[in-house]
Amino acid sequence: MPTVACDKEDLWKRLGREYSAEEFDHLLFEFGLELDEDTTEEVEEAKKKGLPAERPQLKIEIPANRYDLLCIEGIARALRVFLGLDQPPQYKLAYPREARPDESSQTQKIRPFFACAILRNVKFTERSYESFIDLQDKLHQNLCRRRQFVAIGTHDLDTIQPPFRYEARPPKDIKFMPLSKQQEYTAEELMTVYESEKHLARYLPIIRDSPVYPIIYDQQNRVLSMPPIINSEHSKITLNTRNIFIDITATDETKLGIVANIISTMFSEYCTEPYSIEPCKVVYPDGSVRITPDLKYRTASAHASYVNSCTGLNLDGEEVAKLLERMTHNTSVSPNNPDEIIVQIPPTRPDILHECDLMEDAAIAYGFNKLPDAFPATSTVAQPLAISKLSDIVRAEWALAGWVEALPLILCSHEENFDWLNRKDDGKTAVRIANPKTLEFQVVRTSLLQGLLKTIRENRSHPLPIRIFETSDVVFKDPSLERQARNVRHAAAVWCNKTAGFEVVHGLLDRIMLMLEVPRISGDDAKATTGYYIKEREDPTFFPGRAATIYYRAPKEVSGLSVLKRTLKAALNRPGDLEIGVLGILHPTVLEKFEISYPCSALEFKLEPFKKELQTVWT
Repeated sequence: MPTVACDKEDLWKRLGREYSAEEFDHLLFEFGLELDEDTTEEVEEAKKKGLPAERPQLKIEIPANRYDLLCIEGIARALRVFLGLDQPPQYKLAYPREARPDESSQTQKIRPFFACAILRNVKFTERSYESFIDLQDKLHQNLCRRRQFVAIGTHDLDTIQPPFRYEARPPKDIKFMPLSKQQEYTAEELMTVYESEKHLARYLPIIRDSPVYPIIYDQQNRVLSMPPIINSEHSKITLNTRNIFIDITATDETKLGIVANIISTMFSEYCTEPYSIEPCKVVYPDGSVRITPDLKYRTASAHASYVNSCTGLNLDGEEVAKLLERMTHNTSVSPNNPDEIIVQIPPTRPDILHECDLMEDAAIAYGFNKLPDAFPATSTVAQPLAISKLSDIVRAEWALAGWVEALPLILCSHEENFDWLNRKDDGKTAVRIANPKTLEFQVVRTSLLQGLLKTIRENRSHPLPIRIFETSDVVFKDPSLERQARNVRHAAAVWCNKTAGFEVVHGLLDRIMLMLEVPRISGDDAKATTGYYIKEREDPTFFPGRAATIYYRAPKEVSGLSVLKRTLKAALNRPGDLEIGVLGILHPTVLEKFEISYPCSALEFKLEPFKKELQTVWT
């Protein structure tokens, strides 16, 4: 969770009184925050030693979804409303609209969404100016995902002339003087210049390989910024800036709206008319027009009965409405239903998505420590899922046999899941990650083997033999399900030694089948009602002639007709038994790709067919 450093003296001034460390810690806890650190003692010790020291800071830990609390302005505003010192602020748009950015169709190729806002007659102090810059950085690092989804630019409106144009041009056609530089550079040159500047180098890959770069111009063709990298030196804001133009570019429209609302509302209190933001008209390439920021209050409903059922309280609609007002909501009780509260959710609260979020706000305002303690009305006895119980049995038996359990990651690269195991991707098996952060996490694994082999690779220095196992889920695509995928519980083991050890993994399979009370049978034994057997197979993952398929015959009704059917199927080499897994000696090319220099044998099979319903627990 992000941590916000607030100037202690400034925060006390905003709250109207001073608090002791215990009092303020308690206040934050009641509001759902946490005091991470108070630097007062460190500052005093530094002053005693004659060392330079900053003003005392209060470092407050903020929930990841409360973007309105990422600056001292938002924290003080929310706490004052919570304490009943202020009413919830009313954010409003102050017309007329003078800035009219036009968006070029080329921007659809790189950062297709744009929003902007204007703050008029702002009066900054040194600390409020620093807070303004710090909020942008906090948003960039959290919600904006290091500027990949959203990038914010701020400009001195008095140095530029609307209307503005948001375009995308080839990097060689872009030239301007970037912030804190004394000469002009082309966009291509900036990619080289900023490679040595750590605070900007991390953002270069976002647009570096694109044929066009986003760029914002004013009416005089002066560059405002090249998002998401750098602003122009010409339009930089200072302590003396009075009118601020905020530009926001994004690849995600939802996050664009949230950032536009947060950055404009948090610092609108410094305007001559507090909480008023001048909107802008944005004309998109298709001719559609949007007014940004969108400060409309969202209407939602909360019910006192629902709040009471979740918290154990006995509140009426009026009492719940007052609690929600302490959390910056505007509320009124429905004239038609005294149990229903009509809630106007401010644009600063994008974290409110459902009635349960409003219930949580009401519980926070009431006080979690004040909620009544009560035994539940019903009593139940917990028991593990059948598949979890089965997995525990496998883990225990294999551990007792001297094997070590490994816990690799469930995500892996596409190559590891297919190419490195000599398997082909048919496009219908593996679930792909839409926007993987790294090449290591591209797909959800469809086998446990690659994780175990990577574990052996990283532990090559350990003495031989290395014998590890895993019992966990793999994921397959399944269009028949609503979520389009299904989890399957697998068990797998890998033996690594100077000899292949096929008999070792075979014995491990026999051991677990013995503990599951599954007898070993012959594949052509039609009279056997249940059991398992193996048959030779050709599999590119394994050495030729050293691989076998594991078959399982589930218990079924015993009748002359069923035995006859199994006999006929066996004679036609089409048995109706279930293929549950594979075992064998891994192919040398597989070992080479995983950088393992010793032969390995592997075993992997599904546990689902052995799942049994646990006995009902009577209470």
